[in-house]
Amino acid sequence: MMKIKVILSAIALFCVGFVAQAQELKIGYTNVELLMDLMPEMEQIAADIQDYQSQLQTNIQTKAQDFQRKVQAYQQAAPTMTEDARAAKEQELQKLQQELQKYEQDAQTSYQRKLGELLEPVQQKVFNAINAVAAENNYTHVFSESAGQSPILLYTKDEDKFTELVLAKLGIQLPAQNPSN
Repeated sequence: MMKIKVILSAIALFCVGFVAQAQELKIGYTNVELLMDLMPEMEQIAADIQDYQSQLQTNIQTKAQDFQRKVQAYQQAAPTMTEDARAAKEQELQKLQQELQKYEQDAQTSYQRKLGELLEPVQQKVFNAINAVAAENNYTHVFSESAGQSPILLYTKDEDKFTELVLAKLGIQLPAQNPSN
C-alpha cells in the first residue's frame, strides 16, 4: 500500500511539473506573405519592379532583334560567301547568341537582386513587428505558416538556447561572436 502511495505521489509531482512547464510555452503562427502583401509600401514596390522588368525586357528584345537581323543577313549572303567567310560569320553568330543568352541570365539575376533590395526594408519592418508583438505578449515561439512546406521559426525567446545545448551534446564549442554585431 505504501509503494502505491509513493508511486502515485511521484506521478502526481511529475504531472504537476509537466503542466507548470507547459504553461510557460506559448506558440503563435503568422502568415508573413499576407503581412507583407498588406504593407502600404508593397504597391510602390510592385510598380518599381514592374518598371525595372520592362526595362530589362526591352533591352533583351532589342538585342534579340539585332541578333535576328544579323542571322537573316547571314542567311541571305551565305550562298555567295566563301567557305572561310561562312565559317567565320557562323562563329561570330554563335558568339552573339551566347552573349544574348548570358545577357538574359544576367537580367534575371539583376531582377532578383533588385526585388530583394526593394523587399528587404519591408521584410525587416515585418520581422521587427513580429518580434515586438511576440515579446510583448510573452510568446515563446512564433512560426510562419508556409504553404506546402514545414513551418519556419520566426521568433524564439533569447533564453531558448537549444542550438547551444545540441552543440554541447555533440562536444562542439560555439565560436565567440563579435559584440559589434
